[in-house]
Amino acid sequence: MPITTVDKDTDALTLTVTAEFPVPVRRLWDAYMDPRQLEKFWGPPSYPATFTRHDAYPGGLTTYFMTGPEGDTPGGYWEWLSVEAPSSFSVLDGFLGDDGEPNRDMPQIRMEFSFEPTETGSRMIATSYFASAAELEQLSAMGMEEGMRQAMGQIDDVVADLRAFAAGGVTAAETLDDTRLRVTRVIRGDVEQVWRAHEDPALVSRWMLGPDGWTMPVCETSVEPGGSYRYEWASDDGAQRFGFAGEVLEAHAPYRLVSTEQMVGAEGLPESVQMDAVTRNEMTLTPVEDGTLLTLVIVYPDRESREAAVATGMVDGMESSYARLESAVLAA
Repeated sequence: MPITTVDKDTDALTLTVTAEFPVPVRRLWDAYMDPRQLEKFWGPPSYPATFTRHDAYPGGLTTYFMTGPEGDTPGGYWEWLSVEAPSSFSVLDGFLGDDGEPNRDMPQIRMEFSFEPTETGSRMIATSYFASAAELEQLSAMGMEEGMRQAMGQIDDVVADLRAFAAGGVTAAETLDDTRLRVTRVIRGDVEQVWRAHEDPALVSRWMLGPDGWTMPVCETSVEPGGSYRYEWASDDGAQRFGFAGEVLEAHAPYRLVSTEQMVGAEGLPESVQMDAVTRNEMTLTPVEDGTLLTLVIVYPDRESREAAVATGMVDGMESSYARLESAVLAA
């Protein structure tokens, strides 16, 4: 068990948890920055967490839900206040309502996480600040302390896995719920470089090509809210052509870009790969030790649309593009 102390100070209205780990600070830090890793330990074993959004930058938002043994799915959120990598971050932590929005009637607490090196690895100190003694007692009665003990007891196995979440792995896709698909890839390049590679049409047209044998005759980009984009691809033999177009909904350079997406102009493609669904694409870029973690959450109108899209082989096509981004753009 990594927790060494748990101190509840009823005068200062704080709960402080100290834990030590046999890994470097940066490895522990990255476990909190990566939603794939964080959800493996944020909830206790009986209530595993699923992170649907994770914006690890000041002003960003994290949302998640936990799935209980009876199928209940209580949700929570973080509002990010500060990030000083890899030494500290602070968030406002609260509960989501049934509508998926922050429930302001429930307690909201400020949490500060600090990370420091030790002779054997690293130490994390997590301090929760409460607004009143009643709030502290309310959350204590809800099992907050025991929940944290159980959750942190799972971190050792996560941080010991040095390969599954590192650069060099291929693009991976995971279903989050009936309509959401999360696609992730660690890209060797810093956040600003990866953002620029999505912003500059001269760069986009060099890497966003999918498998060999295709060109990109149309590449119109936008990273401004309200702006539109359009990408079109054509096979080298001229027999097939298709594209995607949409509108930018949110942009927080260089960390988050949200847009709609719909297939347009499908010519000569098999009917099985033609898609009518309009999706919401949420891309988040997060600095990690090996480069930039690109997380793309795609929200489909229904499960059938999601499964049909995955069946087209789109994840393999994305891997071809991201590999080309590393080798042809960022390595240049």
